[in-house]
Amino acid sequence: MLKNEFVYRELLFQAFENSVREFTQKALSVELGLSLSHVNHALKPLKRMGAIKIRPQGLVLVNPKKVLLYWCSVRNVQKDIVYSTRVDASVREIEKSMPQGTVFTAYSGFKFAFNETPSDYSVVYVYAGNIAEIKKRFPEKSEPFNLIVLQADSLLKKYGKKISLAQLFVDLWSLPEWFAKDYLKAMEEKLYGLLE
Repeated sequence: MLKNEFVYRELLFQAFENSVREFTQKALSVELGLSLSHVNHALKPLKRMGAIKIRPQGLVLVNPKKVLLYWCSVRNVQKDIVYSTRVDASVREIEKSMPQGTVFTAYSGFKFAFNETPSDYSVVYVYAGNIAEIKKRFPEKSEPFNLIVLQADSLLKKYGKKISLAQLFVDLWSLPEWFAKDYLKAMEEKLYGLLE
């Protein structure tokens, strides 16, 4: 994930999950371990499109939906894939066999966040830092892949054991499977009141 995306995730996490819409660039810099100039650079397109307003004491997130859709446009999940394999087991069995510290995203992430599934799914996406343990449990096999492992970034654990709602939305937006649209539509309905 690009460092600019850390800023977008933090803004949206605070807006969606903590109802916070006012920030300072300095606080974002400290919280994310990024330079002030990097935070400023990440915020420029958001300011240009009117998603945030810069004030003397900080900034206000005025349109989370614009930030969310902008993040969708720059997110490249494919670049974060570090391991893919085929597992001869159901998605439920794959999910149960994941090592501690794995963070589910996409279809499994939706299921664990909302205790429901808009449709069946056949691929498990996870973020993991310990790829060796996953390879040990799920040896390499040829396509079609049904386990996709994404590299966990250094700040992912900051958001807890479950994926943040904004990142879940953005990840779903980026996926090619036909059932992604069902999950994305359901996510839009879940976030509708939070997007305005």
